[in-house]
Amino acid sequence: MSAARQRRFRRLMPTAVGLIAAGALITGCTSNTPESNSSGGGNNAASDNDESGDTVTIGFSAPAADHGWIAGITQAARDEADKYDDIDLQVAEGTNDVSTQISQVETFINQKVDAIVLLPFDGAALTPVAQQAMDAGIPVINVDREFDSPFAARTTILGDNYGMGVSAGTYICSRLGDKPDAIIGEVAGIDSLPLTQDRSKGFADALKGCGLKVSHRVAAEFTVESGEEQMSNLLQAAPHLDAVWNHDDDQGVGVLAAIENAGRDEFFMVGGAGSANAMRHIQDGDSVLEATVIYPHTQAADGIKLARLIAQGKSMSDLTSQGVPRRIMLNAPVVTKDNVDEFIKNAFES
Repeated sequence: MSAARQRRFRRLMPTAVGLIAAGALITGCTSNTPESNSSGGGNNAASDNDESGDTVTIGFSAPAADHGWIAGITQAARDEADKYDDIDLQVAEGTNDVSTQISQVETFINQKVDAIVLLPFDGAALTPVAQQAMDAGIPVINVDREFDSPFAARTTILGDNYGMGVSAGTYICSRLGDKPDAIIGEVAGIDSLPLTQDRSKGFADALKGCGLKVSHRVAAEFTVESGEEQMSNLLQAAPHLDAVWNHDDDQGVGVLAAIENAGRDEFFMVGGAGSANAMRHIQDGDSVLEATVIYPHTQAADGIKLARLIAQGKSMSDLTSQGVPRRIMLNAPVVTKDNVDEFIKNAFES
């Protein structure tokens, strides 16, 4: 998934396959600021939303690209902005230093940009400066790691960690539900993070639904090295496995290396986040990895699109209600060999 050392992520929702944007689960709608209707009110059902409009300047800030998912999220934001000739995207250099990121947002405020898309390194620490931007009349789109206050963002777009666990567990149930003694392994991410706890809870809840449970669990650190080390430990502790869920495809590079080194192939594995590397293994059928669960790195790209709509006073074309929703939670579909072609073109590289 997303993650570097210090991530305070939140998480997504279950279910099986579905398009990320189309599968959006939308909630809330109590703006603290009156919505303007410069497009004349109502939605744009037959939508002219993609047609060129007034040029808007969007400031974008995210953590340093020290993990495949984060690198993917920034590139996706750039790629999305490039599709529109009416977006002037100002990208601040990625940083894991909270003070530097606060300074970047202050610069955007002073430049009077039309909107800010912000994936904070630390949601709580960036809340005051995001609130400052909102108070200055600049809509903030909060991506992935939530602020402490709902008033610090015009719109929040999130993945669903609990849902990732549910999707992984549901898939394993579909394969092993008739095998009550199945031995299940789990390679989590950093255990102290809420995102990891949410993923593990969703996984356990889904397995419980078909009478299964996790027999062997280790926690890595979202890195290749830690994934290899922890999977080696798990394999030594478990002489036989039927299935494994690895939370993160970046650490999964190391997890697969450990499996190959051990010469084990009696089980199948489900990954997490949805990297291109993982999907190529799924396509080729050359490893125990037969599925992965998406944690969309396209959240920032969605944030760019929403920022443009808000700055141009437009609504979402597929909704009847006016305005862009206050909160959007994205889907966590399962990618298998049957549908990998649908997802791999938008995947990030680990």
